[in-house]
Formats: sequence, C-alpha cells, structure tokens
Amino acid sequence: MTAPSPDLVNDIRSASRQLVREFGFLDKTIAGTDLSGSGVHAIMEIGLCPGITAKDLCNRLKLEKSTVSRLLKSLQTRGDIVQTQSQTDGRSFGLSLTPAGLETFARVDKYGNDQALRALSRIEGRQAEVVARSMTAYAEALGTSQDTGPASSPDLSPDMPADLPIVEGYQTGMIGDIAALHARTHGPIIGTGPTFESVVSKSMAEFMPRIGNPANNSWSVVEGSEVIGSISIDGEDLGGNIAHLRWFILSERLRGKGLGKVLLARALEHCDRHGFGEIHLWTLKGLDAARALYERNGFVLADEYAGDQWGKEVTEQMFVRKRP
Repeated sequence: MTAPSPDLVNDIRSASRQLVREFGFLDKTIAGTDLSGSGVHAIMEIGLCPGITAKDLCNRLKLEKSTVSRLLKSLQTRGDIVQTQSQTDGRSFGLSLTPAGLETFARVDKYGNDQALRALSRIEGRQAEVVARSMTAYAEALGTSQDTGPASSPDLSPDMPADLPIVEGYQTGMIGDIAALHARTHGPIIGTGPTFESVVSKSMAEFMPRIGNPANNSWSVVEGSEVIGSISIDGEDLGGNIAHLRWFILSERLRGKGLGKVLLARALEHCDRHGFGEIHLWTLKGLDAARALYERNGFVLADEYAGDQWGKEVTEQMFVRKRP
C-alpha cells in the first residue's frame, strides 16, 4: 500500500479540525440541546439501537465503563432513558429512550439532518455523493486502525479483515454476485435448482435502476471487484412509510467477524434517518444466526407461513422493526 503524501495528511487533518469546530464539539453543549457531545451521541445510539447494553454503548462510544456509567446516570436523572433488565440474563440491562428521550432524539436527529442538508445543498452535481462515500470510507478506516483507545467498536471483531471496504450503492456485477451467494448459502434449505437464484436475480434487476433514489441504498463488502457481502434497503416497494430490508447475505468465510452487524447497522441508520415508521424483512425459517441478529436489533417475528415461490415449499418468516 502506497503511503499518503504529507500534504494529503495535512489536508485531512485540517479538514477534520474544521469539522469538529463546525459541528460544535468545542462548545459545552451541541446539536441545539443542553447535552454534552457524549450525551448527544448516547441518545442517538440508544435511539437507533433500542435495547443496547451499557457494555455495547461503551464500545460504540469508545469510552471507559466508569465514564459511561456516570453518563447514563445523568441521562436517567433527566428522564431521557430507562434501563430494563433482560428477561434471559438477569445481569444484563437494556437501554431505551423514554417519551422525553424520544423528543430529545427527534430534536437532535432533525438538527443533524438539517445541518447536513444545508451543507450538501452548497455542493454541486454528483460531488455530494463523492463526499458521502469519501467520509464513510475515511470513518471506516479510522475505526479499523490499530489504535490504543479505551475500547473497540462492538461491530468490528479483532479478526475482521481490515482491507475489505464497505461501499454504498450499485457495484458492477453485484446482481450476479449476490444472487450466487444466496443460492449457495440457502441451497440446503431451498434446493439447488435454478428457480431460487432466478427469482433473486429478477428482483434485484428490478431494484438496481432505482437504487439512487433517496429512500433506497445498498451497502456491500467488496474484495477486489467481487461483492462478497451485502444488504439493501428498498424504501419504495412496500409503501406506507415502510422500508423493505432485502438481500442480506455474507460469504461463509466472513461470518463471525462482525461484518453482518456493521451492514445491518448501516441499513437501520439509513431507515431511521429517513424516518421510516417500520422496517419489514422476509427470511427462511432455520437461519438461526441471522434471526438472533435481527432480534437483537429490535425485529420481532410477525408472521410465519408456508411458501413455494422459490421452487420448493419452505417455511417463510416475516420480521418487523418499528421505529421507537
């Protein structure tokens, strides 16, 4: 890998300092609230991931346990959050927002959204998309660097490949790559005939011309020129302010490395940022690891039925996540 030039490093550092100033992180309070930067971040993370534990919040915010403990106590005293004991593990407490906390979340979310819209409106043409992709790539590179901070992100396990970028939008060849991943992964359940792969390819081919619409997006793990993991949000096909989570898949050799959590987090953040009231997804019964990930992120099994659209009768499941 070629080392970046000193001028490029200086430009990035200068822009980073300006971002800190423009976002207001040097003030005592930010985002139009009376909260500190860590308080605002905590409200956003709990709002975007209801049920998150204090331990996971420590990792997400990269703060020490004692610091987060004091922060949560202050937010609880304000009436913004509540801690609920886990039904399966009495030692674990999930964090969620109270009605007052949801109002704080909405104010912060609107503040950030308005700030981004104002800035992006001053950038001409497709440069805004370049800015978004570049900021995402740089943030991910920072997150996977080997620093000595107090904690690592809960979405990135120590053995996650650091050289596999997650990119947004359409990638050349992704329809075939993702359809093949689904066919090979679900073959033992759905059968190995051509019907399943054909249905996946056809539905993706219908979606991809619409992927650039604001309500839609995809996030893919890319190795070389091949997509080896992906997730998509179709915000248009279901209507009624409901987002459709589609084609969530990882190559088998990537599983257990935290990439699935990262992809799902990107998709959920997109949905919350665009204000979808619900997210629906359909999957096959028996994919227990995927179901556990969905349920940890607020999805609830809403329906289960026999379906044969894939060429073989299987039990399908529908999960729903409602916006907190």
